[in-house]
Amino acid sequence: MDKLIEIKKEEEIAILVGVICDRQNELQLIEYLDELEFLVETAGATTIKRFTQKLEYYHPKTFVGKGKLEEIKIFVIDNNVNVVIFDDELSPSQMRNIENELKCKILDRTNLILDIFAKRAQTAHAKTQVELAQYKYILPRLSGMWTHLERQKGGIGMRGPGEKEIETDRRTIRDKISKLEDDLIKIDKQKSTQRKNRGKMVRIALVGYTNVGKSTIMNLLSKSDVFAENKLFATLDTTVRKVVIENLPFLISDTVGFIRKLPHHLVESFKSTLDEIREADILIHIVDISHKNFEEQIEVVQNTLTELGTQDKPIYYIFNKIDAFSYSKKDDDDLTPIEKENYSLEDLKKMWMAKNNSPCIFISAKEKQNIDELKSMIYNKVKEIHTSKYPYDDFLYLKEEDL
Repeated sequence: MDKLIEIKKEEEIAILVGVICDRQNELQLIEYLDELEFLVETAGATTIKRFTQKLEYYHPKTFVGKGKLEEIKIFVIDNNVNVVIFDDELSPSQMRNIENELKCKILDRTNLILDIFAKRAQTAHAKTQVELAQYKYILPRLSGMWTHLERQKGGIGMRGPGEKEIETDRRTIRDKISKLEDDLIKIDKQKSTQRKNRGKMVRIALVGYTNVGKSTIMNLLSKSDVFAENKLFATLDTTVRKVVIENLPFLISDTVGFIRKLPHHLVESFKSTLDEIREADILIHIVDISHKNFEEQIEVVQNTLTELGTQDKPIYYIFNKIDAFSYSKKDDDDLTPIEKENYSLEDLKKMWMAKNNSPCIFISAKEKQNIDELKSMIYNKVKEIHTSKYPYDDFLYLKEEDL
């Protein structure tokens, strides 16, 4: 996919590489590369072309075949490409071999996501978690991985530990990992104490794929100013706010968004941040109903929640962005089977309400559609849990200024 676009001088020029194999078909690869390009944009670079190849399995030495790699090399030289980004995680040997051939910066999806997390991290807690994940990613790739630092200074993929640290040996990296893990244990104890001091309030955690509107919904419910923008991983640090609906107080947390192929290092490092999800009484799963593959995104989130051991918690679905939803309406005389893209919003409502066997609400946080219905549903659920947990608490008579 070539692009005729104006590139700012400070922006890096990137190309994307993906493989069609047994794990993913052509349509999936297009969707994955669309997401990868969004990640690249979030990281601050500009994508000008995509390279794809159909293989039975990934090439063990170079990920793609020899002919495709030569094609990529010619394009890199002719177009002054700064960075080539692969949609799957590369092994240390694959990364070295590709870099030796292309003579430019090589990143994989994992490295790119880690870089964005490093850019987004604001608190000491988040920075420690990201740095730990980066060192765990770097450790098996130390030998020859960073030779391009002699040619490439700065840019995406270079945030975090830095050039000086990369020159240290494996023992130093392991010592650093050990120290960061100890630091996280201390921070986790502090966070745990904070959570215990929150008193008799029901806890709700907003979960969902990245960029589905969690922070916008958080702002609507809590009347706060949590950072929100149309970029992946706009929220990294977990934010907790007190919300009062009809004199009923509860806590709501906005957690980091999930994504397909989420690096294992990040899941491990961020488990402490995700304790907000583990300790929540209710999970509200926000879904971008306007996304063509929203059902796959739901599955990614569900799988991640299972990995975190929270699959048994009450989960309520909020389908957001109905203002951006569109579908291809079939003609009355069209007798072909109805495809997914032909489902109307009303069709989806009926399907998901029946599928979940529990309330689910369709809203637009941006246009503030059906927000009162959302608040009513949350109030009823919180009241039900609050009454069962604290039967003698006269919360209905509390005033907000008394909380």
